[in-house]
Amino acid sequence: MSVIKAALGRAFTQTLTSPALQRLRRDGHALKRQCLRQTPEVHYFHQVDDPYSHLTALHLQAFQAKYGVQLVPHLVPAPDASAAPEQQKLRDWSCLDADRLALSLGLMTPDFSRHPSAPAVAAAQTAAVELLSQPTWVAELVQLSDALWHGDSDPHPEQEPVEASLAAREALTRGAALRQRWGHYLGATFYFEGEWYWGVDRLHYLEQRLNEAGLARAAAPEPPLIPAPTLQFWPAQASAAPRPVIHFYCSFRSPYTYLAAAQVRRLAEHYGAEVRLRFVLPMVMRGLPVPLAKRLYILHDNKREASRLGLPFGCVVDPVGEPTERGLALLHRAMVLGRGSALTESFLQGVFADGIDAGSDAGLLLIANRAGLSADDVATALADSRWRTEAEANRADLFARGLWGVPSFRLDEGPAIWGQDRLWMLERDLIQVLTAPPDSKD
Repeated sequence: MSVIKAALGRAFTQTLTSPALQRLRRDGHALKRQCLRQTPEVHYFHQVDDPYSHLTALHLQAFQAKYGVQLVPHLVPAPDASAAPEQQKLRDWSCLDADRLALSLGLMTPDFSRHPSAPAVAAAQTAAVELLSQPTWVAELVQLSDALWHGDSDPHPEQEPVEASLAAREALTRGAALRQRWGHYLGATFYFEGEWYWGVDRLHYLEQRLNEAGLARAAAPEPPLIPAPTLQFWPAQASAAPRPVIHFYCSFRSPYTYLAAAQVRRLAEHYGAEVRLRFVLPMVMRGLPVPLAKRLYILHDNKREASRLGLPFGCVVDPVGEPTERGLALLHRAMVLGRGSALTESFLQGVFADGIDAGSDAGLLLIANRAGLSADDVATALADSRWRTEAEANRADLFARGLWGVPSFRLDEGPAIWGQDRLWMLERDLIQVLTAPPDSKD
């Protein structure tokens, strides 16, 4: 990467993720609203066949009661292929993940693996158009969603899928267009004055912003409806069984992998587990598209997640292409030397926080030195192309387990987990394995 291109990348991402720019934008939206004497509006985008939308809808009444804002609903379809290239895998994974998330939240929800049929989804979309225009739409939406997910999910091959009504199709088109214009691609999302918040996972950020804006109804601060998950590092008595192995599927162009890397290492150190790095090429280098709206949302979302975790973020030099390939070649070498985790953390912090150009010889050597590797190690790594075979094997294994994105994890041969915001699930799996009676592990 040229020096000029790297410098432009740093300046652009630092500006976009600047707290000062965020404050300026928020103040500008608030000033405009106040000058026009407008009621503050939070827009909610609901996808009827999305399990995360169902979980989010269950919290809308409590949200309305807590904040002095107008909640404006929009009906949206599933994300298009450019934003979610593995549609079936996304649907299957979302159902499994939402089931486990609901259980952790103590929610009585349907079995999301029983996905509603196409006719049932079309009927629900048709009904949603009417109820979303009613003052009581929040309660009615919960009832509609609950009925849909509890209904008959068996396919009807003899029956062609029923289309939603014309009014529903028009509403879906409007909702999708507005969502795209404002810069998102998923259902179960909230939009408030220039910023997006996805589902119950990011609801606490929206609450924090509304509290700071003085829009809470209560005079005294109240805890969020769903607090941000944190790792507990609970005491766990290790058994005499072999050390559990954390398989960590990672990419050197994934900022979420950066957020996860040090946490995975700390979990392994605390619970006496082994980390096995399963590196893969980035999605865009595997022919999977990443639209601009998705990239920008990911950038902003990583900034607030990094701030919550106490990690630097924002001085980015995108390592797409050759820099990532050089980094993975070096990682392949570092793993042999027992420095895999150190190199992973050094590379990811370098390109996402320190503004290091991994495509330059000086930048890659700096990343290597910080991880305890020498110039000779770098030269040896770059002359060895065997990392490509391993990256492809890891990708095939990831796909075989129903996933396609990173960071992802699995403990031994247990179920895979996707996302740095699901590390609490990995921790629970670790504790369960370490505290299980010996006979139950056979």
